[in-house]
Amino acid sequence: MQSMAASSSSSRGWAAVRRCPSPSLSARHVAFSSSSSSRCPVAGAGAPVLPLGIRGGRLPLPCPLLPPGGKNGASARRATAAAAPSAEGDGKPEAGGIPRTLQLGAMILVWYLLNIYFNIYNKLVLKAVPFPYTITTFQFASGSFFITLMWLLNLHPKPRLSLQQYAKILPLALIHMMGNVFTNMSLGKVAVSFTHTIKAMEPFFSVLFSVLLLGQTPSLLAVGSLVPVVGGVVLASMTEVSFNWIGFWSAMASNVTNQSRNVFSKKLLADKEETLDDINLFSIMTVMSFLLSVPLMLYLEGIKFSPSYVQSTGVNLQELCVKAAIAGTCFHFYQQVSYSLLARISPVTHSVANSVKRVVVIVSSVIFFRTPISPINALGTGLALLGVFLYSRFKKAKPKAKAA
Repeated sequence: MQSMAASSSSSRGWAAVRRCPSPSLSARHVAFSSSSSSRCPVAGAGAPVLPLGIRGGRLPLPCPLLPPGGKNGASARRATAAAAPSAEGDGKPEAGGIPRTLQLGAMILVWYLLNIYFNIYNKLVLKAVPFPYTITTFQFASGSFFITLMWLLNLHPKPRLSLQQYAKILPLALIHMMGNVFTNMSLGKVAVSFTHTIKAMEPFFSVLFSVLLLGQTPSLLAVGSLVPVVGGVVLASMTEVSFNWIGFWSAMASNVTNQSRNVFSKKLLADKEETLDDINLFSIMTVMSFLLSVPLMLYLEGIKFSPSYVQSTGVNLQELCVKAAIAGTCFHFYQQVSYSLLARISPVTHSVANSVKRVVVIVSSVIFFRTPISPINALGTGLALLGVFLYSRFKKAKPKAKAA
């Protein structure tokens, strides 16, 4: 009788098991719905359990630990599965951290090298033909050539923009064009090292426009670190041998235009409604800047600049064209790398990296052109660059304080 009772109980148990799927089956059988829970009791309420030795046998979990059934249950299980890897990954270094750092480092290195070659060859061209509007137009023409080649060879997808989007980019192109005109005006009037010493004040204008336009408030330490930047530029300006007011104010105007361009570009790239990447944004701006600079060049310098004028100055026309082509090529690709970096880092970080680039350009130009530098001038330049370094340190410390 006892064996018959045990057999009967066992058969009832296996029937219950067939009605209630095992937890080892697919995810949709694991979650119990509210309707099925009445037919399939949980562990501790008399429900049979598959022995651990049998394939698929598991210890059942209490119902409160299981997500509910239906669509909500599937969503909960997907959220749990998605959260599990991130929880396991806490405390480990980010997988893409090192490759991304190496990529940014390589881009910054290329950016610096292209800047060195551009500033040297551009200064040589401006010394031979002091026409900044014409040189700027030629540089934008070189960039437009490479951009057209890139789109024709399908090296990058062509942009498909509406008239409204082109209207948004037009002010950026105008600012971009004027910023490069001001830079060439400054390089034509003063030494390369002095122009870049003045342009070391870019973090000051970057902070100003980031506060006014992006609503980003820097810390007091970051703002205080800008004091030696401004003081160093003033000290260097007072002792500069090649000082010229046109060159000075042109470099300051270049700071204003370039930093406002960077902030507006960052804002445009961050707009989710705009289907435009950083390369196409820079490309469209370059082509627009070329079209805007042509009438300005023809009006201000077009009549003066001609092959006969170049020959009358005693300059080798072929050599001049080669130097201008090298400068234009370096100009385009360093600007493109700069915009690619701007899409990956903040405007202030971009400005700090740009200021560090000044050190490399200043040192290389002083060595190449043998520019005389007095001790006080060197002190002012070093003080400005030290302020930039302190600024970058304080900016890096700010996010950590927020996270804490």
